[in-house]
Amino acid sequence: MQRRAIMVDVDGVLITHPNPGGWSANLEIDLGISLLALQHRFFNHDWPDVVHGRAALRERLVPALAEIAPETSPDALIDYWFRNDAHLDQRLLEELQDLRAEGFELYLATVQEHERAAFLWDQLKLRDRFDGMHYSADLGYCKPNRAFYRAAEAASNLPPEAIFFVDDRIENISAAKECGWTSALWAGQDTLRDLMRKLQWYGS
Repeated sequence: MQRRAIMVDVDGVLITHPNPGGWSANLEIDLGISLLALQHRFFNHDWPDVVHGRAALRERLVPALAEIAPETSPDALIDYWFRNDAHLDQRLLEELQDLRAEGFELYLATVQEHERAAFLWDQLKLRDRFDGMHYSADLGYCKPNRAFYRAAEAASNLPPEAIFFVDDRIENISAAKECGWTSALWAGQDTLRDLMRKLQWYGS
């Protein structure tokens, strides 16, 4: 039987936050850290290196927090961030498990740095639900860079025509299609099977 795989984005697809502001919506209230300051000092400045695997998360957070929130440790921020950004879509997760039981391989295809990738895989136990995880800090590329998709193919040992991909960003879907992946934009309204059927990837 020919191998076929479903690759799923994490943030905005498998994980969605009940607050439109996401994990950091109450950051200043809970930890006393200005979101604007964190965005400017860390995410705008250091995040590209961290998420591409060129620098460690804590290595860059230490000097950033020393400037904007010296009373907060990197451990406290990371724990707050990861715990508040862990709202799994159980309906989608259950559907994926049913599809896995039908013979589809399941992979995560996501933009993550190493620590949160490990948290997702080990602490949220996605390792028990998926066959592998392809993430930017490990691959060295972020979506929608075409190299991300080629690296994920190589890591899975799958040709592009064997992959069905869902993501919540149109630019990521467009890039995947250009790489030959069958791809669907996720809005959380259709079931995964419905999206697969529309693209003639499941059933009749």
